[in-house]
Amino acid sequence: MDNARPLFTPQSPDMRQLRGVIDGEVVTPGDAAWDEARRAWNLTVDQQPTAVAIPESVADVRQIVDFAREEGLRVAPQGTGHGAAALGSLEETILVKLHRLRGVEIDPERRSARVEAGVIWVEVVEAAAEHGLAALSGSSPDVGVVGYTLGGGLSWLARKHGIGANHVTAAELVTADGTLRRVDREHEPDLFWAIRGGGGDFGIVTALEFDLFALTDVYAGVLWFPVERASEVLRAWRDWTNGVPDEMTSVGRIMQFPPLPFFPDEIRGKSFALVEAIWCGDELDGAAWLEPLRALGPVIDTVHTIAVQQLSRLHMDPEEPAAGVGDGGMLTGLDDEAIDAIVTGTVDAPILSTEIRHLGGAVARAAAHHGAAASFDSPYATYSVGIAPTPEAQAAVRAAVQGLRVRLEPWEATHTYLNFSDGRRPAETHFSEAAHHRLRKVKAAYDPLGVVRSNHPVW
Repeated sequence: MDNARPLFTPQSPDMRQLRGVIDGEVVTPGDAAWDEARRAWNLTVDQQPTAVAIPESVADVRQIVDFAREEGLRVAPQGTGHGAAALGSLEETILVKLHRLRGVEIDPERRSARVEAGVIWVEVVEAAAEHGLAALSGSSPDVGVVGYTLGGGLSWLARKHGIGANHVTAAELVTADGTLRRVDREHEPDLFWAIRGGGGDFGIVTALEFDLFALTDVYAGVLWFPVERASEVLRAWRDWTNGVPDEMTSVGRIMQFPPLPFFPDEIRGKSFALVEAIWCGDELDGAAWLEPLRALGPVIDTVHTIAVQQLSRLHMDPEEPAAGVGDGGMLTGLDDEAIDAIVTGTVDAPILSTEIRHLGGAVARAAAHHGAAASFDSPYATYSVGIAPTPEAQAAVRAAVQGLRVRLEPWEATHTYLNFSDGRRPAETHFSEAAHHRLRKVKAAYDPLGVVRSNHPVW
């Protein structure tokens, strides 16, 4: 099959028909709820679908898919809309907002969770913590569990346990033919392989089951340094990452806080170089490993033993919809010139945050039973973002972020991480050649007409 999307010829579908067969809502242009219904989490994204469907149940999802297919439309599933910037045009598409599917079940004996498509990470983290368990959750508390996991999933425990997608044990999804399928290693293994890191192109995932881990506390926090020391701190952090064990996950970061009232006094209007560190082990061991960075003399040191659920807010991500422009990638290395490029491209630019995540450890170890994102070979991942509440700010931030990406081209890896990719990129830049070939075959087998749309399509 070639890379072109199948052509559709919708004949002005009557959405009253869909309203009549689902318990949820169908919102169309002109309805009072239209702007709220079509809103993405990122407020800079102007989603203009044919209609927005808000299912109340899996049965509703099946009806929506059947209606779209029969009317020559596509469906684009969306939990929170965090990844909406890469989705592109929603012409001839029903946007399926899944936020009402919010079931969370924790099985403490099996150390597993089952979550529905609208669940956000903080809900799982809090529920698991009641049983002394931890999830491979995202760094933002309100990121959707399903979208994050389908894209791979880099958690604060990733170097110890690997990416989240490879700890999925089963999934329930509605494929383009309207069939609800439960997939695992024994049942439809090709489809099960594809959804674990291959993105949301293969059906509307309505529930995931995945492993949890026995963990109640971590030694974690942030070391803050003046931004004038950014090159020094990031080089020291880079050298330090070369020797730390898998129990240590960390981020080198530059943050430039605008003088807005919701930032605390001690950081409002100021800029910093940061090291975020998470040690899942004994506090004394963690402190010993962190001592070389503490010796640099941070102006603020918040690293201490915390309940694992407090990791949800370590990264200081916004918890309500916000207007921002960002993008990222993976780096093959982080020499002094790369660090200089990051510092020069970030400091005094309209960028709120540039982060460099240390990978390696279990993230880099592939296994035969893993999914489409079996491992990430690159040693570092990076992401930059800026606040962009106006068109002028959007243009300025976009230019700054893309300018930084250009500076980093000499170190850019061949493939990147779906969840850090906010633009429309060729599918082959997200997957290995073998994985991309297999993903295309799975897509052709389960969705030959291209009914299901994702923000990172494999065609």
